[in-house]
Amino acid sequence: MTLETAVYLIPVTLGDTCIEQVLPSHNRDVVMGIKHFIVENVRSARRFLKKVEQSIDIDTLTFYELNQHTDRKFIEHYLDPIAKGQPVGIISEAGCPAIADPGADVVAIAQRKHIKVVPLVGPSSIILSVMASGFNGQSFAFHGYLPIDEDKKTARIRQLESRMYAEDQTQLFIETPYRNGKMMQTLLSTLRPQTRICLAANITCADEKIVTYTVAEWRKRIPQGASDDIVAREIPRVPAIFLIYK
Repeated sequence: MTLETAVYLIPVTLGDTCIEQVLPSHNRDVVMGIKHFIVENVRSARRFLKKVEQSIDIDTLTFYELNQHTDRKFIEHYLDPIAKGQPVGIISEAGCPAIADPGADVVAIAQRKHIKVVPLVGPSSIILSVMASGFNGQSFAFHGYLPIDEDKKTARIRQLESRMYAEDQTQLFIETPYRNGKMMQTLLSTLRPQTRICLAANITCADEKIVTYTVAEWRKRIPQGASDDIVAREIPRVPAIFLIYK
């Protein structure tokens, strides 16, 4: 397969999921035509590419690392292969590149330089969680991580709830997996009893859990002062998205 000279946004699985379950075969054909990849972590990117095609020769590929440690002045040069007619691929750590992902910085540069950008089909935990929540899918907002400070977090949650009621908009956010239980407890002590919370955890994986209850119903499942076992049973310590809606 001969590729256009472009930046290709290559989705990956959201967890230890079979490639064939979430990625079309076309993605494999694109991957096989690229020699330069911009990635968050070289080791996991190499592992993903081997999962896509076992015969791929990893040693013939060039990787440019893009994460919180990358000096932003070098990012523009990651697209230098384009000037030589060679396509470039962007690989996220999970899901779709440039969605809550540093790859967005590269895409912005590509658009500014009028370089063609080609998004490939793949799983997005944000979209999939909205689909399965039963909440408003016409208007929703993803806010990433909320503040760590408990007072600031509580204030932010109240702000998002007010926005949700005022604008009829689903609100989404995430937390570090080991803090999922604490996040839920903060939500239950802050939100109105009738507000609904959806927990979408390990999406597309074998132990996927996507459930929606009102705050009042969640409080019955996780009573105040509940044991760690009860909290862990209801709120697993895995990648998850929290959604709230009226």
